[in-house]
Amino acid sequence: MSDMPRYILRNCTIFADRVSKLGQASEISLPVPTEKLEELRNAGMVLPIDIPMGYEKLEASFKLTAFDPQVITLFGLAVGVEKEFMVTGALVHEDGTIINATAYIRGRLMKNDHGDWKPGEIGENEFSITLRYYRLEVEGRTLIEADPFSVSIGGASQTGGIRAALLV
Repeated sequence: MSDMPRYILRNCTIFADRVSKLGQASEISLPVPTEKLEELRNAGMVLPIDIPMGYEKLEASFKLTAFDPQVITLFGLAVGVEKEFMVTGALVHEDGTIINATAYIRGRLMKNDHGDWKPGEIGENEFSITLRYYRLEVEGRTLIEADPFSVSIGGASQTGGIRAALLV
């Protein structure tokens, strides 16, 4: 492998409920996995430490420069109804190698902002998703997979021991 820079995002797109938005998305924000930490200083300790208590809620967002009825109708659905979103990216190494990155997202469209309408200017529509499932793959290798009950990083469960102790 070359010493030149690798994994540079050159382009991306999003699919909303399996419908391609190629050429319509101006910005896509993937979920940001964040540990939930609590500060702890028990008896005898002179220095507090942070202890992991799980993970924060996952959210994603995207902006379209189109007033897209198909996406707008994914908002405010009945309880229990989730939709699929898929974000794909072309990662390019400076040696010319091109690889795929794919984020699989399932959840609810919780924000449906049609932005400001101004004559002669492109309008942006901003959408936010609250997640129930997330998987990030690069070259077909799963880097992160998360749902409300388990999290795996690089294929290794981070919650398996707790689930085993709960007998689930």
